[in-house]
Amino acid sequence: MAAGDPGLVRFGADTHRYKLAARLPEAEIRAFEESHGIDLPVEYRSFVAEVGNGPAGPGHGLVPLTVARPEADEEWAVDAEWWEDRLPGRLAEPFPLTAPRPGRIDAAADALTRGTLMLAEQGCGIFTRLILNGPRAGQVWQIDPDWGGFVPVSPGFRTWFTGWLASP
Repeated sequence: MAAGDPGLVRFGADTHRYKLAARLPEAEIRAFEESHGIDLPVEYRSFVAEVGNGPAGPGHGLVPLTVARPEADEEWAVDAEWWEDRLPGRLAEPFPLTAPRPGRIDAAADALTRGTLMLAEQGCGIFTRLILNGPRAGQVWQIDPDWGGFVPVSPGFRTWFTGWLASP
């Protein structure tokens, strides 16, 4: 992809520069899961173990699983979301929605994102999240509190990521 976009003009490319961080060792992934009381969905778990721990990916890139953005030279909304996801017990909480919630969200968005892991920031306060538990575990949803609601965008991580790879 980088060869096809040397000027980094594709949305978000100037943030992630099409680079992948090192893969995570199994012990580090397991420690993350144990400390948060979760099992990561297999497709995402395999990606961070076998491909890399971000950042190349959709939007402004994949958010690292185990460390905050080390290259951050300014604070972004994504940083607050990253830290909020790592509050004790938050990832293990039940995902509160049983159906998509399109349209403007009047409730606090953080109440709706429990039991999900932020994957990427799309810009303008729009976040892509991985559902961690319940009947929708493994699905990828997007939350846009101002306009788009909280809706599924992919049946799984692999489909979501490869869709980005295949897009122009």
